[in-house]
Amino acid sequence: MTEKEAELFIEETAKLGSVMGLDTMRELLKRIGNPEKDLKTVHIAGTNGKGSVLAYVSAILKAAGYKTGRYFSPSLGKEFEKIQINGKAITSKTVSEGLEIIKQASEEMKEDGLPVPTLFEVETALAFWYFSREKCDIAVIECGLGGETDATNVIPAPLVCVFAHIDEDHKAILGNTIEEITRVKSGIIKARCDVVSVGQNESALKVLRDKAQQSGASLLVAQPSRVRYGLKKQRFDTGSYKDLEIGIAGTVQPENAAAAVCTADILNKKGFDISEKALRKGLAEARWNGRFTILRERPYLIADGAHNPDAAGRLSEALDIYFKDKKVILILGILKDKEYDKIVKFLVPHAKRVVTLTPPENPRALPALELAKEVGKYTQDVTAADSVEEALEVALLLSKADGSLPVVAAGSLSWLARLEKEVLRTGKQKK
Repeated sequence: MTEKEAELFIEETAKLGSVMGLDTMRELLKRIGNPEKDLKTVHIAGTNGKGSVLAYVSAILKAAGYKTGRYFSPSLGKEFEKIQINGKAITSKTVSEGLEIIKQASEEMKEDGLPVPTLFEVETALAFWYFSREKCDIAVIECGLGGETDATNVIPAPLVCVFAHIDEDHKAILGNTIEEITRVKSGIIKARCDVVSVGQNESALKVLRDKAQQSGASLLVAQPSRVRYGLKKQRFDTGSYKDLEIGIAGTVQPENAAAAVCTADILNKKGFDISEKALRKGLAEARWNGRFTILRERPYLIADGAHNPDAAGRLSEALDIYFKDKKVILILGILKDKEYDKIVKFLVPHAKRVVTLTPPENPRALPALELAKEVGKYTQDVTAADSVEEALEVALLLSKADGSLPVVAAGSLSWLARLEKEVLRTGKQKK
């Protein structure tokens, strides 16, 4: 399969939309040799923070010398940058090789009168095929949506199941309450696996405890202490470890990193050899774009995928700590199926001026003018931009006029990659 043929296959598959359930995924994997059965895994679910936990766990494993696959979604970069081994994305050539096998299986399923795989199922199968072919020592897998019926949940019992913070999101699919949503996400817990969670709402913790107990699994809640926040370096203690350092900003990151530390300790007990030196090295070197990412300084330009109320609340907390009483220039672009009124309520009070935009090339995008009307309930100092490029230009001009106020770009992850590219293109990258 050529790269062009691979692109056409992906375009056609994307038209199928999203379907929850595991039957089609299991059938597809069976027809390509069940590569998922070759893998030792860490499986991560949650509402916000999954990617950060994945980044810490995979960086620790890499620092310990293990060939580590990682699969996450969505990606801020190209389509298949979400499939990586030791931080390096799968090559276009290998994508084409894997998709040729998967396409053949998909066509056979169609001929047999079976449902054909969706794009996410194809991507997930490609990740498992790649990690198996390359004989990864371990793979760190992030759920796409939910847990129980997410395509990634076809894997055998993981070594560790990890839960990032759970909150309300995707209610139409996952449920209307924290308990219902947690119940769906807890579906990744299987017999003989250990369970780690960040601190949760007590209702969520009860569901996780009950599910772990039913599965004969243990549940460990990771808790950081003595946290010292910083934009470039943050430090915290957890368990017997003192003065651990991370290089990802954001007030939620110490708890995500603490969950990774607990995961590493469990893996040590299950036969892996992760020294404290490797653990510290991995934590310090881990990076994750789109989560309070500093794209430049003077003025600070920060990108944060605060795409739901919980994430917006965490970003609001971070702005209080990092910038204290200082206002920011806020760029907002949100999808219309999100609770954008709540996101606006959390973030706009931090802003001296707001620039709204329509997330490009996304049918779910909330128009900039409509978002500006919502922002107008809190401030009249709002400008609707026609593009990501214009929004950045306007925000930087406003920042300069106001004495170099920090610029914070937030909302859907779907446009933050374009923002980062524009920063690099114009030579305004982080110094």
